[in-house]
Amino acid sequence: MESADVQRGRDSGSLRRSPLDVLMSQIRRKRSASDRKPLGRFLSWSSDRTGISEDAETEGREERGQREGVSDGAESGRDVGWGQVCVFLQRLGKKADSRSLSLAHCDLTATDLLELATLLQFLPQLEELDISWNELIGGCLRALTSHLQHVSGVRALKLCSCRMNADDIAALGEALAFMPHLEILDLSWNSGVGGGALQGLLGNLQPSLRELHLVACQLTEADATTLGGMVSCLPSLCVLDISCNPLLSQGVNGSGFKELASSLSHATSLTTLRLQACGLSEDILDALGGTLHCFPSLRELDLSCNKSLSGGLDRLTLHLAHLTHLESIDLHLCCLTHADLEALIQVLPSLTGLTELDVSSNKEAGGVVHPLVSALPLTQMRRFPLNSCSLNEESFTAFALAVPYLRSVDVSWCKVVGGRLALLLDALQPSVILELRLSSCELTTDDICNLSAVCRRGSLSSLRVLDLSYNGSAADEGWSALFAAGGLGSLEEVDLSLRPSTSAPCSAWLPALFCALPHLPALTRLALQRWTMSSQERQQLNHSLRKRSVRLEWDPPSNDVMSLFKATNQESPEQTQSEE
Repeated sequence: MESADVQRGRDSGSLRRSPLDVLMSQIRRKRSASDRKPLGRFLSWSSDRTGISEDAETEGREERGQREGVSDGAESGRDVGWGQVCVFLQRLGKKADSRSLSLAHCDLTATDLLELATLLQFLPQLEELDISWNELIGGCLRALTSHLQHVSGVRALKLCSCRMNADDIAALGEALAFMPHLEILDLSWNSGVGGGALQGLLGNLQPSLRELHLVACQLTEADATTLGGMVSCLPSLCVLDISCNPLLSQGVNGSGFKELASSLSHATSLTTLRLQACGLSEDILDALGGTLHCFPSLRELDLSCNKSLSGGLDRLTLHLAHLTHLESIDLHLCCLTHADLEALIQVLPSLTGLTELDVSSNKEAGGVVHPLVSALPLTQMRRFPLNSCSLNEESFTAFALAVPYLRSVDVSWCKVVGGRLALLLDALQPSVILELRLSSCELTTDDICNLSAVCRRGSLSSLRVLDLSYNGSAADEGWSALFAAGGLGSLEEVDLSLRPSTSAPCSAWLPALFCALPHLPALTRLALQRWTMSSQERQQLNHSLRKRSVRLEWDPPSNDVMSLFKATNQESPEQTQSEE
C-alpha cells in the first residue's frame, strides 16, 4: 500500500503542470507568429489581422470566461431570489408579478414586512406596490422604506389603513428621494398622518407625482397649511383627494383651509378635486371659488357630505362657469336649499361637458327636477341619481325625460315610484342602462311584472346591477315572472333583500331562480337577506352555485347558528353569517 506522503504528492501533482507540459509550452513560445498563423485563423479571425499572440488570446478567453462566470452567477442569484419571492407570495396566497405587487388585506406582520424588504432587490422592474389594509405593520414601516431604493422605478405606492405613525411618515419621506418616478401615493385611512406628521413629507415629494390620496387621515388646520406647501411644489398633480377630514376647516374662519385653497392655484394640471366631508363652510367656498379659474382641465369636483355649505352654494357657482371641461359634480347630502339649487340651475347651461350630476339625498331637489332636467345637456348625461329626493308625481315625470340617455338610474327611497314604474321603464333605451336601483320604492306586483316584460324584450340586456331590495309588498308571482323572463345575461349583481326585522318565504319563486341561474353567467353577487327557505332548498341553492364565484348574502337558519356556536364555543352568530 502506498504511503500517505506518496498519495499527497500525487494529489498535489494533479494540481501542478507536469515537466512535459512545461517543455512543450517553452517550445510553443519559441515558434514564430508566422508558424502559428494557420492555427490562429481557426482560433480567431481578428488575431490573424492584428497579430495578437495566442497567449494573449488565451488570456482574453480566460478573462471573458471569468466575466461570463460572474454574469452566470449573478443571473443564478436573480433566479434564486425570484424563487424566494414566489415562495413568499405563495405563502400569502398571491401570484408573483415582477411589475405589480399587491399584498392588501394579507394580515402582514412586522416579520413579514422585514422579509418583504429583503426581497425587493429581486424586483428591479416593480412599478406598483400595494400593502394597504395591514394594520399590524404600523410603527415598523422603516424596515421597508430602507430598502425602497431597490425599486426606484415604482410609479404607484399604496399604504392605506396601515396604522402609520409619525415615525413611519418620516421614514417614508426619507425614502421618497429614491423614487423619482412615483406618480401615485395613497396614504388614506391612516389617522396618524394628521396632527403634524404630514410635515415629514414636506419637500420630499417628487415633481412627477400625479395623484395624492389622503382620505380620512385626521388632517387638522395646521396640516392644511402643510398640504398647501406640498401641493405648490407638485406641478404635475392631477388628482387630489382629501375627503373625510372634517378637522381641516375647523380653525378660526377656516384660515388653514383658505391657505390650502390659495396654494391650489399652483396645481394648474388638476383634473380631480375631492373634498367630501371636509366641513366646508360658506367662507371657505369663497376662497375655493376664487381658485377655480386656475383649473382649466378640472373634470371632477366632489363637494358632497358638506352640510355646512347649505345656503352658500351661490358663492361657488359664480365661478363654475370657468370650468368648461367639468364632467362630474357631486353635491349629495349637502342639505341644499331651494336657493342653492336655483343658483346651480343658472350655471348648468355653461357646463357643456357635464355627464354626471349628483344632488341625491337633498330633499329640496325633488321640487326642482324639471328645471334641472331643462338645464342639463341631456344627450350626454350618464348619471343623474335622485335617490332620497322626495320626488312627487310631477318631478318623477320630468325625470323620465332624462332616463333614455342615462347609464345609471337610481330613484331609491322614492315612494312615488310604486305603481308608476312603467313610466320609467318605457323611457329606457335598449342596451344602454347598466345600473337600475329601485330600493325601497314600494314596488307593486304589477311593477315587477312590467319589469319582467322589459327584460323579455331584451331592453336590459346590458344591465349589470339590479337593486330591488326592500320591496316586500310584491307578490310571489312577480318575482317568478322576473326570473322566468330572461334577458339579463350581463347581470353581475342582484339584490332582493327584505327590510330588517321582516321575513317572508321564497319557496314559491325559488324554482324560477334555479332555472334562471344557468342563464346568468356574469353573476357575482346574489343578496337574499331575510327570505326564508327550507334546508333542502338551501342545499339546492348551494349546489347551483358551488362551482361559481358568486357571493351569496343570506341569513343562516337560527338552529344552524346555535348548533355551530355550541360546537365551537368560540364563534359568534355574526361570524357564522359572514362565513355563509
